[in-house]
Amino acid sequence: MAPFPPRRPEYPDIVPTQAVEAIPRAGSPGGTSGPPDDAAAGSFPPIRLSDGRPAPAPDRKQKPTDQEGSDAVQEMVRAAPPWLVSGIVHMVLLIVLGLIALKTEVVPNLLLEATTAKRPGVDPRLDGIDVSAIDAVEEDQASLASEQLPVVEDPGMSLLPELAVPWEPTVPSDALARKSLQLSGRERGRKAALLAAYGGTAATESAVADALAWLARNQRRDGSWSLSGPYASGATNENPVAATAMALLAFQGAGFTHIGPEDHEYQQVAARGSRAMLKFQQESGAFFQDGIPAMHRLYTHAQCTIALCELYGMTRDEALREPAQLAVDYCVRSQDELGGWRYYPRSGSDTSVTGWFVMALASAQMAYLDVPQETLRKIDSYLDQAATDQGRQYLYMPGNVRGGLAMNAEGLLCRQYLGWKRDDPRLVEGVQLLLDNPMNWEDRDVYYWYYATQVCHHMEGPMWRQWNDLMRELLPAKQVKDGVERGSWHPQGDAWGDTAGRLYVTCLSVYMLEVYYRHLPLYQHALFAGEGVRE
Repeated sequence: MAPFPPRRPEYPDIVPTQAVEAIPRAGSPGGTSGPPDDAAAGSFPPIRLSDGRPAPAPDRKQKPTDQEGSDAVQEMVRAAPPWLVSGIVHMVLLIVLGLIALKTEVVPNLLLEATTAKRPGVDPRLDGIDVSAIDAVEEDQASLASEQLPVVEDPGMSLLPELAVPWEPTVPSDALARKSLQLSGRERGRKAALLAAYGGTAATESAVADALAWLARNQRRDGSWSLSGPYASGATNENPVAATAMALLAFQGAGFTHIGPEDHEYQQVAARGSRAMLKFQQESGAFFQDGIPAMHRLYTHAQCTIALCELYGMTRDEALREPAQLAVDYCVRSQDELGGWRYYPRSGSDTSVTGWFVMALASAQMAYLDVPQETLRKIDSYLDQAATDQGRQYLYMPGNVRGGLAMNAEGLLCRQYLGWKRDDPRLVEGVQLLLDNPMNWEDRDVYYWYYATQVCHHMEGPMWRQWNDLMRELLPAKQVKDGVERGSWHPQGDAWGDTAGRLYVTCLSVYMLEVYYRHLPLYQHALFAGEGVRE
């Protein structure tokens, strides 16, 4: 890979915020700020004719009356030749017979019901916690939902034939193909099946709904979000760029984007938020804003890249392809020679920042964007240097004694996305170390929990059930239930919550509760055997 280009006017490391106005953003003519008008709120670019004129709205004034329609149908039937009428009748009969024959193969709608009974053998760490809403999905429904999911050993090779995309990647490759469908679980109809298969409950979905409502209430007039307030216990440092990306990821994780039913309030929230985030992007492709803390810089860019690549991958909105690729290109150019990222472009590597960039590049591959293989190879090289215990655990920085559970989980998730097989002894034993350190509300660390949740979910089977049985009850139980902050999680007591604030803690908690469908499991090893289903 060519070295990072020297500082030039066309590729500045930092461009004043105003420079983003030079990049027209759909739904925001001329790059102006402020809330969108009603016409722009439903999608990005309006539909236009080949000569550039807006497409006319359909003429609804000439709608025929019921009597006129009935007369026209009768006239068509009288004028039709007998062979045509006979053919239509026989075709209808064949369709009806086919539907009857297929009836037993249709997957039933999966309902998540609440029950007031505690399950026997509930985790003792939940004593005194209200866990009234738990899973009541029947096992046979979950099995039906997972019938057609293939088993694979290599990470990401979970290609569902019925989900095959109708367009080809720019450069055919196994790496692209095996990550291309990881976002498809968020689609309507698949969420219910995945919730049933992986142990989601009425309580987890209710908690997600309440959290999204809290985020929607706190969206600012320009479509962005704030890290520091106006809610109670905000972050000590403001960063609206990162806050906007994190909030959008929560909505996108539940399947909401700027494209969808225009009468749904979250479609409007996602549309305004997407436009606000795009306005933060600089000509270099970087996502920054003057005044945000220097240490936030590359964290922020990685989070925005994840959100933008997901948005493009979910919608295939061509207006998003160029800004998404620009963001990915900046990730590549800013990689340190050691193979990772830290606070500044090409100026050090640490496992914490690098983990966000691995997810950004994985999201880019899910969206069929260009990611150089050399960039991924260098990340693997960095992780080798940061690894201890033969790859089961990870340091914050190579040669640095500080590591801990969060770095272990983050390093293992990176390894999963970069190609380690599910049965790799280093991965299996590393995940067991996470399971030996489960969630503990008296020692909160949502950053660790966020990464460990993803790692265990990709492993599926008993490892996932062990982690999930506690996670799916603890997080909903600790969510704020009333008042102005209903739907959020308070940050006090969290390892980073006192400085990162309420929105940060809430967003990471939502990501965990969306894990059942947010990304398809990389291996999909357990579904055929029924191991992903709650016993």
